[in-house]
Amino acid sequence: MDIHTISAYETTASKFFGCLEEWKIDLALDVRLKNTNQLAGFTKRDDLAYFVKRLTGAEYKHDLLFAPAPTLFERYIHGNIDWDAYASAYRDDLRERNAIEQFFDRYGDKRSVALVGTATRARRSHAEVLKEMLEAALD
Repeated sequence: MDIHTISAYETTASKFFGCLEEWKIDLALDVRLKNTNQLAGFTKRDDLAYFVKRLTGAEYKHDLLFAPAPTLFERYIHGNIDWDAYASAYRDDLRERNAIEQFFDRYGDKRSVALVGTATRARRSHAEVLKEMLEAALD
């Protein structure tokens, strides 16, 4: 299984969908906590589900099991904790939820997965931590 990360923010539709096509994904897994507000633009949940299927033929899923806890995410984006503390707490949450095992139960038949996250120029995304943990489980 190939696992990629892509941000839903600070990108163009051309670049976003170009990456999905290049990676030949069969699943776009949206791991964002919030994905329905107008600020999400073309990556708003229902729009993204339509565009992923239409433009790449891939499946789209929004799965909150892999999203960070709301309080943890808020503390990070407001600068109350740094990246290392955020990533560590998120790893702990995933372990408590048995999320890695559940990922493979739910999506283990996929060849190429794009984890849709929240990275911006100013902050990193939990999707990269999830990717690292999934790849470690594959080894």
